[in-house]
Amino acid sequence: MSAELLKLLLDSFWETLIMVGASTGIAALAGIPLGVFLVISDRGSLLQNLALNRSLGALVNALRSTPFIILLVALIPFTRLIVGTSIGTLAAIVPLSIAAIPFVGRLVENALREVDGGLIEAAQAMGATPGQIILKVLIPEALPSIIAGLTITIVSLIGYSAMAGAVGGGGLGDLGIRYGYQRFLPDVMAAVVIVLIALVQVIQFGGDRLARRFNHR
Repeated sequence: MSAELLKLLLDSFWETLIMVGASTGIAALAGIPLGVFLVISDRGSLLQNLALNRSLGALVNALRSTPFIILLVALIPFTRLIVGTSIGTLAAIVPLSIAAIPFVGRLVENALREVDGGLIEAAQAMGATPGQIILKVLIPEALPSIIAGLTITIVSLIGYSAMAGAVGGGGLGDLGIRYGYQRFLPDVMAAVVIVLIALVQVIQFGGDRLARRFNHR
């Protein structure tokens, strides 16, 4: 591989890190509160609100059931409105984030539902407010599962970011398509695949280690 292609590989790697890092941060900031609300607003929970719970749940299911490549194209006008363009690394962050938010929300919801109900009842018996129960019981107890869920999200976003390259999103996917496929350079395609595999392995290993660190059960 020439020095020029090696530089393109490094630049594309950083573009992928930017896309995945930014979209993961946005998804965590919006998805974790979403998952918490889906739990506490459910029937018999801390702040029951079935109408809002069902409406929000239906929206989450609709977004999750939409294939990413379709969502990517459908959001082009919205992406242009937000960042001024539908091409490039910055533009790809918008659909990646929107795809990841409901995914994170459901993973967090499932993690919180695994918390022992006896702990919540004990906290209520001691006079804890809903906010205290969420911050001091639900989230700390579910933290290992939440970390594991975010790890899954990051790995999924790496795959989605490669898919975004098909429509000019930049990153490793774009490099693989433009050089590896369209210009018939199999060494570039092989390098892209190897880098993506290595990146996923590192993320998964780090996420598993972090989840075990916070697991006090």
